[in-house]
Amino acid sequence: MTSLINIGFGNMVAAEKVVAIVSPESSPIKRIIQEAREGQGILIDATYGRRTRAVLVMDSGHVVLSPIQPETISHRFVDMTVEASEVANG
Repeated sequence: MTSLINIGFGNMVAAEKVVAIVSPESSPIKRIIQEAREGQGILIDATYGRRTRAVLVMDSGHVVLSPIQPETISHRFVDMTVEASEVANG
């Protein structure tokens, strides 16, 4: 079963496909965003014009921009894992 994580404004990503969740502040991440924007259509902007606060790198090479803090998104992953283990243990 695919678990979906909310990355803001009702947008979801498949949890199993996320490789990294990083802040957009560093030069290497800014370069990744710029290359994805100019490249083969692999940038997905889910910010709705808001400030980018997290960058999700997917296993397909896609780059997803989110207006939610990286820490908040990572907590959603943890919460999802805890719920899944509770369901599995009954």
